[in-house]
Amino acid sequence: MSLLAASPTVGNPGLNLTIFAGFVLATFAIMIATARGGRATTDYYTGGQGFTGAQNGIAIAGDYLSAAAFLGVVGAVAVYGYDGVMFAIGSLTGWVIALLFVAEPLRNTGRYTMADVLSYRLRVRPVRAAAATSTLLVSMLYLVAQIAGAGGLVSLLVGIGNSDRFSQSVVIGGVGVLMLVYVLVGGMKGTTWVQILKAALLVVAGASLAVWVLGRWGFNLSSLLGSTMQANPGAGAALLQPGPQYGQTGLSKLDFLSLGLAGLLGPASLPHVLMRFYTVPDGRAARRSAVWAIWLIGGFFLAAIVIGYGAAALVGPEAITAAAGESNAAAPLLAYELGGEILLGVVAAVAFATILAVVAGLTITASASFAHDVYAGVLKGGHAEPRKEVRVARGTAVVVGIAAIAGGIVANGQNIAVLVGLTFAVAASAHLPSLLYTLYWPRFTTTGAVLSIWGGMIIALGLVAFSPEVSGRPTSLFPDVDFAWFPFANPGMVSIPASFLLGAVGTWCSRRPDRDARRRQAEMEVRALTGASADRATRRRSPVAAVRRHRV
Repeated sequence: MSLLAASPTVGNPGLNLTIFAGFVLATFAIMIATARGGRATTDYYTGGQGFTGAQNGIAIAGDYLSAAAFLGVVGAVAVYGYDGVMFAIGSLTGWVIALLFVAEPLRNTGRYTMADVLSYRLRVRPVRAAAATSTLLVSMLYLVAQIAGAGGLVSLLVGIGNSDRFSQSVVIGGVGVLMLVYVLVGGMKGTTWVQILKAALLVVAGASLAVWVLGRWGFNLSSLLGSTMQANPGAGAALLQPGPQYGQTGLSKLDFLSLGLAGLLGPASLPHVLMRFYTVPDGRAARRSAVWAIWLIGGFFLAAIVIGYGAAALVGPEAITAAAGESNAAAPLLAYELGGEILLGVVAAVAFATILAVVAGLTITASASFAHDVYAGVLKGGHAEPRKEVRVARGTAVVVGIAAIAGGIVANGQNIAVLVGLTFAVAASAHLPSLLYTLYWPRFTTTGAVLSIWGGMIIALGLVAFSPEVSGRPTSLFPDVDFAWFPFANPGMVSIPASFLLGAVGTWCSRRPDRDARRRQAEMEVRALTGASADRATRRRSPVAAVRRHRV
């Protein structure tokens, strides 16, 4: 522990970089080999829709098990104990929402993006413009969290201290450039195969670390927790009880409830996760994808809890927060304590591959949303040339990547699990209400959808901007100023219900759907429940009767 605290460099920087380079070259070779023939629109956006439910489920787990899961959650458990455990539990339960209400209907009614579903029976231009804007925003917030985590990880391994912000910024820029290479070369097909490989490596690495930690205490979890308390006399039993971060006051408890709501509803609202359901051939495969993802994500988070308490016992919260990357360095520091330089290099390389794959998927989602929804759907009225649409998507990816690098430099040093929690809140506020209303409320109108998306997004962003996460605290994004008046760090408890309410009010105050809108809604319900094509639905004599027959 003293060695870790005394030196900004952990392990051998040369060995760390060698292992890093090996992992990057291997994943890049896989991407090139699997991305052949990816020039068509379907190939770039959905990988040709040729993945099985199991393959896509593993890829979804790879998308979701990001730097926040491996670095942020482990760090939160190591530093805050029980409150960090709740990050993991809340993030897992959200997948039940995705499985039961979103996965299969989304795949049956959409083609490339979430806006395809919303515009199926609503007016195209206003809905696509709103959905594309929110998708770009959420993707950018998530990208910033991932790139900031990557910068802290690489800085730790090459010996760049927290005070050398310029060098850390250069590292973050290099990560962003590498991300763009993945996106421009691989597209969705290559990125998906890298996600599959990365998910397998991440699950194996997490399980191995968890077993190794438990083995140090005779596979006795109680002994591990007891040693955690003894190694941290300042915190003691507080690490095993609610409250170190969120239980001090009634207000902080409500803040934790807000974070939990965002974690519950966020996974079913993330655009890069929703887009993955389009990479399979049908709705049944989409449902199987969600089941596979739940099992893999659940198992990994159980391992992350053990790893976090192991880091608290063997490394200590003080050494973790003093390292480059701060709480995000818990997992690499534990690997170094357990297995020395080799294990550190392998674990860090897996974490780095995790970040690269996730940010590549996010960038594809953001660029696809702009090219398909804004350029093709709004500016070209749905008549864009496919090859030109793909070129626009690639150009958008470059712009998004540059913006994400700038954001990652600003957010450097923040706990990425907290940043992802904020992203979940914005995503759930902007996307989930309109998506559920469109799929399950026949009366829902375009006015309701636009009000819900724009209103939820603006409310969530506004509350975040004036929250303690941005200013007013030593750990804030801007610690030297204080313009925070919103008391919660996470806005989910206010912004998510407000978005649902805005969607309902906008619908009630707008004109009832006309006959053609009701026909499109019936067609959509047939397609969402059965997977029947829109053409088959329109040929039926009575779409409503068809819905009833398929329900039976």
